[in-house]
Amino acid sequence: MKPRNDDYEKRRKHLEAYSDEELKTYFFELTDQIVNPMMDLAFRYTSPAIERSVLMRMGFSSLEAKAITDQLNEHDLLPFGAGHIVYYCSKSFGYEIREAGLNLMEGKHIQEMTEVFKHETE
Repeated sequence: MKPRNDDYEKRRKHLEAYSDEELKTYFFELTDQIVNPMMDLAFRYTSPAIERSVLMRMGFSSLEAKAITDQLNEHDLLPFGAGHIVYYCSKSFGYEIREAGLNLMEGKHIQEMTEVFKHETE
């Protein structure tokens, strides 16, 4: 069998003094460095397709979900989450979820939602 031709022994030198617990902590620190940028992207960015999918899981048809998403996108509200806005509208005006979404689809309460959500980012 041919011996490994690598620098494993050199690369692991800085880890020799670590206990098992310290190695575990170091591993998770490195993992966080890799995963955190992806998590940041997931929290900060969305797409119309993702938002339509959320609305469909809330019970809207694909055509309704597209219309609601288009309406919210038109008013720069999509980054706040279509489902979140529908839910907030529902609670704010005392509607059922479906009724709130259909009202938003027709343009009702868009101005109020714009004021609420745009104000949050200032």
